[in-house]
Amino acid sequence: MTIAPEGSARLRAVLGPTNTGKTHLAVERMLAHRTGMMGFPLRLLAREVYDRVARAKGADKVALITGEEKIVPPEARYFLCTVESMPLDLGVEFLCVDEIQLAADPDRGHIFTDRLLHARGFAETMFLGAETIAPLMRRLLPGIEIDSRPRMSKLVYTGAKSLTRLPPRTAIVAFSAADVYAIAEIMRRQRGGAAVVMGALSPRTRNAQVEMYQEGEVDFLVATDAIGMGLNLDVDHVCFAATRKFDGRDLRPLTAQELAQIAGRAGRHLRNGSFGTTAEIGGLSPDLVEAIEDHDFQPLRRLFWRSRELDFRSVDALLRSLEVQPHLDALAPAPPAEDHLALAHMARQPELMARACGYEAVKLLWEVCRVPDFHAAVGAAHVGLLRRLFLHLTQPEREGRLPGAWVGENLARLDRVDGDLDRLTERLARIRTWSYVANRPGWLADPGEFQLQARRIEDRLSDALHDRLTQRFVDRDMARASRQAEAWRAVEPVVAHDGAVELDGREVGRLDGFDFRPTGEAAGLLEIRPVRDRVRKAIRRFLEARFARLAARDDLSPVVALVEEPEDAPVVTVEGAVLGRLGAEPDGRPKLVLPHRDHLPTEATADLVRRVETVLAARAAEADEPLMRLETAALKGAARGIAFRLVEGGGVAPAEAAADLVAGLDADQRQRLARFGVRLGRRWLYLKPLFEPARIRMRRPFLAARYGSPLPEAADGVRTSLSLPDATGAVRALAGAGYLAAGPRAVRVDMIERLDAGIRAGLRDARDGFPVEPGLLAPLGCPQAEAPALLAALGHQVRLAEDGRMTVLPARGERARKPHRSRKPARPAAAPAPAVDPGNPFAKLGALVQGAGSPAASARERGGRPSSQGSARIRRGASR
Repeated sequence: MTIAPEGSARLRAVLGPTNTGKTHLAVERMLAHRTGMMGFPLRLLAREVYDRVARAKGADKVALITGEEKIVPPEARYFLCTVESMPLDLGVEFLCVDEIQLAADPDRGHIFTDRLLHARGFAETMFLGAETIAPLMRRLLPGIEIDSRPRMSKLVYTGAKSLTRLPPRTAIVAFSAADVYAIAEIMRRQRGGAAVVMGALSPRTRNAQVEMYQEGEVDFLVATDAIGMGLNLDVDHVCFAATRKFDGRDLRPLTAQELAQIAGRAGRHLRNGSFGTTAEIGGLSPDLVEAIEDHDFQPLRRLFWRSRELDFRSVDALLRSLEVQPHLDALAPAPPAEDHLALAHMARQPELMARACGYEAVKLLWEVCRVPDFHAAVGAAHVGLLRRLFLHLTQPEREGRLPGAWVGENLARLDRVDGDLDRLTERLARIRTWSYVANRPGWLADPGEFQLQARRIEDRLSDALHDRLTQRFVDRDMARASRQAEAWRAVEPVVAHDGAVELDGREVGRLDGFDFRPTGEAAGLLEIRPVRDRVRKAIRRFLEARFARLAARDDLSPVVALVEEPEDAPVVTVEGAVLGRLGAEPDGRPKLVLPHRDHLPTEATADLVRRVETVLAARAAEADEPLMRLETAALKGAARGIAFRLVEGGGVAPAEAAADLVAGLDADQRQRLARFGVRLGRRWLYLKPLFEPARIRMRRPFLAARYGSPLPEAADGVRTSLSLPDATGAVRALAGAGYLAAGPRAVRVDMIERLDAGIRAGLRDARDGFPVEPGLLAPLGCPQAEAPALLAALGHQVRLAEDGRMTVLPARGERARKPHRSRKPARPAAAPAPAVDPGNPFAKLGALVQGAGSPAASARERGGRPSSQGSARIRRGASR
């Protein structure tokens, strides 16, 4: 069989937008002939029509030929092919090429142009495509019969919408796998999921995903522009998530024709369709919308062409023949395609050129270069594969065959279904390349075995990829709920007086104060944004009355309450309903922390929060009144400094740091500080009224908010000590309540001073150590086991006897420095009395008073001193 000479039969073009019935007409025309062939731009389309024709004529009469798949029964009369795989050496009565306007595509256009110029059926040749190619067809094929067909339904632009507001049966179009996956993830969360269709998927995976969509398991399809090539889908709306695509060279905007080709998938037969964009990219321009709706596009100016007369005498000759320029101005030289680039790359390798000698070798090299790269890795791994293929095929001992073991090893490496989506997609692309290799005539000694093995691996990978896509992007429960939501879209939610929120008679949640708590069964339903929005609006309307009543109150203080919680910040309630939690600004002022509630009226909530925070600030000021009174007191000098330190420390300050200030206080200042309740301890200065039980009860929630930790319940101002918690925030909160860390205990500050005074008093009387009696520690409520650590934390040396008795030792060196106060210092020796002149009248008088025989006289007689008493009298007498 040979291709019929050009112009020997009916030459016809059926042109028009999508949904004009062109493919249906072509299939009907082919089946009206005894033999026929159709070329499609996608393997998936060829497979779709193959199944249809096989059902009509029987599988033994129909062949499927693509680069990766060949089903050719001996009695085949109808051939469904990809355009690249059309067996042009066969002669058929009817020949058709679909999407012929792709002749203007830079990558594949030269293949379609070649079919346009040279592929013919004996009786009838038909080209299907867009109207834009009509002028060039008339110039290139004079006399061609052109049948322009109108679209069978209307296509209407509906503007930009968010993904969550798209109607069911929508196809969302993006132009990269990353964008497709990202959108599919959003649709899973918001609408229950989506099927995924991309050119990188195998036909089996795409069919499975499309079937899932067609069967109604999901209502959305996320796809690349692969859906623009004639796939018959039940799509009502096409939404563009992008209008720019990377075409392998540049990131460019899509043409109006390309957008229309994709948008035209919306609406089938007589059912109208619509198209639009996502809110993220905004709307289309009015001119563009008008062009798409009216199918009014600029005609194609030229088609890409590459010579079909290739010169295989040498590699250089082959490269030159690929670069031959067209002779018609309607044709443009095609940019170097993948096969051309691969040949140029391999031509620079001497090892390959040494074997590419002669017509057959060069032709074989060209066939190797035409092995498609489904993984788009030209220049790297793919060229390496081509190189190995050619070297194996040109091994003298191989007789032009690939080694079966090498092919088997490569196939086996791909026979894995683990990994993520990207890994599976990559393996799938590589196995499709090996399927193409296995289908090359004469390259393998047993091609059937490897073709079967490659198809099985492709099927396993395809099934695994479909399962993985479904697991990741489909939530069937959510999808079911989404469909229910569509049914409830017109139903108005109702909020009952008791707070029950009902949707079509079904309780979907309950309003508890300011919080909405959905029921477990309705959680999935409320994940759907339209339903959630309607419920939210209904609750907001219901709450407006409560906010209005609160706004009408002059004073909110009676209805605002603080409730402590053992494990969290205190909650703030208004009329008994939890509004938020008590927090603190960096400067300690209270603030209201609200949970996220999107069902509350914004302005009314902000006003309520402002008024509640005013109430909280007033209560905090009342709770800290002793501290604030001290802060504003008219104190001066050292007293002012001590007041500042106490205010800064929240009512407590270490005495050592303020020693100079304390030393500088005079009696009046001490009295004034005492009137405010300031106590000047040996270890601590503290503001006693701040730590009284009633005051602590007022301050507890504010201390918890200020230090970010609840205050232990035992810290009530009555207990003298309690176990010290581990959390730093809790320790700081305790200090704010007057309980200071002392080893394992938090001890009330006044008790620390009391204990310290007792120990110091004991040490004064016991230089070798003061035994600690149980009564000393009893007021602290401190367990005996914790006492040594507590005393050690206060700076005392403790000796613990075997029987558990404790002795506080004096500080080292204290004995040497301090003499015992009980021992009176030695009286200095009395100065010797001055000698008395015996002739002095008072001396004579003294002698008369004492008389002879007296001790004094005896002493004088012995030459000794008079008695001191007598001497004193004598001195007083001499004085007088």
